[in-house]
Amino acid sequence: MEIRIGIANTARELNFETGDSADDVKKSVATALDSGASHVTFTDTKGNAYIVPTAGLAYLELGTEDVRRVGFVA
Repeated sequence: MEIRIGIANTARELNFETGDSADDVKKSVATALDSGASHVTFTDTKGNAYIVPTAGLAYLELGTEDVRRVGFVA
């Protein structure tokens, strides 16, 4: 699944692929915001970790979890 994170006061967004489900990502962000945590951590499919400050979260866009189909649709 693709994740796009907008961070306040920056011109670019953070964009990466993760193996986590959309529900898991939503739950981790909601838990971090509700508990007043200073950051939330994500891991992409390559094993890279991203630490994003919760105060700087502008938006979080979750892509679909569907696998791309190959071929033609009749």
